[in-house]
Amino acid sequence: MTILIACLSTGKGTWGHVSRVIQDGGFEKVLLITNDYGKENFNKNDKTELIAIKLEQGITDLREGIYNELKSRITTNETEIALNIASGSGKEHMALISALLKLGVGIRFIALTKEGIKEI
Repeated sequence: MTILIACLSTGKGTWGHVSRVIQDGGFEKVLLITNDYGKENFNKNDKTELIAIKLEQGITDLREGIYNELKSRITTNETEIALNIASGSGKEHMALISALLKLGVGIRFIALTKEGIKEI
């Protein structure tokens, strides 16, 4: 099973990027790390779960919050993680990557390119 995990935060046009990755990627499940605003305003599909985190907290607390939210949603021995960090800040990206590594999962970075969804 391939799960898409993506930041859904700040950055002009990044919500559109994330939406296209979800739409074109064919993932079995999508987990979006966002804030309360994103959870309330992003138009999601049936396979998408929005996880609201207080993004303004310190990086270690942010990492722990993400880790705690993801550990019950990911089965590490049968899951492939596709990661997109086109949206959000460096702090959010570092916390998310650190949480995934702490969970012991492998990741592959994906992005929307002119040729479609590609692993980078």
